[in-house]
Amino acid sequence: MTPAPPPAGLVVVDKAGGMTSHDVVARVRRLAGTRKVGHAGTLDPMATGVLVLGVNRATRLLGHLMLTEKGYDATIRLGVSTTTDDAEGETTSTTPAGHVTEPEIRSALERFVGDIEQVPTAVSAIKVDGKRAYQRVRDGETVELKARPVTVHEIVVHSVVEEAEQRGRLETTPTSVDVRISVRCSSGTYIRAIARDLGEALGVGGHLTALRRTAVGGFDLSVATTLEQLGDEFTMVPIADAARATFPTYELDDEQAGDVRVGRKLSIDLEQLTAVFAPDGEFLALYEPAADAPGRARAVAVFTGGP
Repeated sequence: MTPAPPPAGLVVVDKAGGMTSHDVVARVRRLAGTRKVGHAGTLDPMATGVLVLGVNRATRLLGHLMLTEKGYDATIRLGVSTTTDDAEGETTSTTPAGHVTEPEIRSALERFVGDIEQVPTAVSAIKVDGKRAYQRVRDGETVELKARPVTVHEIVVHSVVEEAEQRGRLETTPTSVDVRISVRCSSGTYIRAIARDLGEALGVGGHLTALRRTAVGGFDLSVATTLEQLGDEFTMVPIADAARATFPTYELDDEQAGDVRVGRKLSIDLEQLTAVFAPDGEFLALYEPAADAPGRARAVAVFTGGP
C-alpha cells in the first residue's frame, strides 16, 4: 500500500521585527519536521507582519502567491534621507520639513497611485549581473536600478505628525514629519521607494521608519500566528483550503481528474489561472487557458503525489 504523502499546507506567520525571512523559515522547518519549507515574498528584518510559508507540496504554490496583491501599514519620516531608504541605513541628509503641509503630502502621494514606474531601492534583492543589489551596495559599489512597472491600488493617509527638536528649555523647532499610511499594491512594489520618492517630490527627503505587512493575497493578520504560538500548537492552512482561498476554482469529474493526474490538457473553458479539484475535494493542480487551443486548458503545476 502506498503511504500517504506528508501533510502539505501554508503557514501564515506574523513575523516579529529583527528577524530575517530565512530565520522564520528555519524555525518553521524545525516545527514542521521537514526541510521542504519556503516563503512567498521576503520581509526585511525591520518589517513585521504577514509572511506566508509553504510546507512540502505547498511550496510549489508560493511562486503563484507572490504575484498576488499585498497590503502594508507604514510610517514615512520626511526630512531625513538614508542609505537604505529605511531606518536601518545611515543618514545621508537632513532637511527641515516642518513647513510641509498635510494637503501637500496628500497631493504628492496621489502621484504614486495607479500604474506607475518605480525605481526599486538600491538595497533590494534584485540581481545585477548575477549579484544581489544589496550585496553590491555593501561592497561599496554604486547601484543604479531601472524603473519597473508596479501597481499601487490605494494609499490611505492616517495621520501627519510633526516631530520637533528641543532647543533649550522651551523652544522647539519642527525638523521632521511622520506620515502614517496604508498601502494596497501589486507584488514587486517597494514601500521604501514610496518613502524615498515622496521625500524627493516634496524637496525634503524621506525614509521608512516602520513597516507592517497586513496581507498577502487572501491571507491577512486575522489568520496569522506568531512563532511562539506555532511553538505551542503547530497549525497549517491545508493545501486545498489555501488554493480555494487564493484562486478561482473548477470542480472536475472522475475522468477529468484522471487526465489531470497525468498532466493532460482539459476541454474546459477557463479565463485565468484556476485551481482544479477532484470530485472528493482533493486539490489536484493549477490550470490556465491554453494559448494554442481555444476552449482548452493546460497544466501549470500538478500537486498530486509526492511530499
